[in-house]
Amino acid sequence: MMGSSETFELLQQAFENDVLSRTTCFEWFKRFKEGKTSVKDSERPVRPSTSKTNETVARVREIIRNNRRLTIREVAEDVGISYGSCQEILTKELGMSRIAAKFVPRLLTDEQKQNRKTIAQELFERAESDQDF
Repeated sequence: MMGSSETFELLQQAFENDVLSRTTCFEWFKRFKEGKTSVKDSERPVRPSTSKTNETVARVREIIRNNRRLTIREVAEDVGISYGSCQEILTKELGMSRIAAKFVPRLLTDEQKQNRKTIAQELFERAESDQDF
């Protein structure tokens, strides 16, 4: 009986440069030896996308609307999906991004800090005096 190496050599002689790769030839040889009769690949199971359903996206949207300070991990745990799926829903499906606040007063000059304090005081006084503010 002929082995896989001899089969590959015969294919090289017959088809010269248009032959399959050695690895592919050996894989097919093994398949045919095991009783397979088709050269088509067998179907592979496809895992259904269960985390990016309309219902899941709606649940993530609702949770974020109620509390925008939640982390991605907290939202993922509440909904019952992976961190990556939750991040993809937030960024790609809902078009959101996390904006991290920095410690601003440390970066300002003394004059800028005073201006900020004055403006904040004026806004506070307006809010106190005007109920529609």
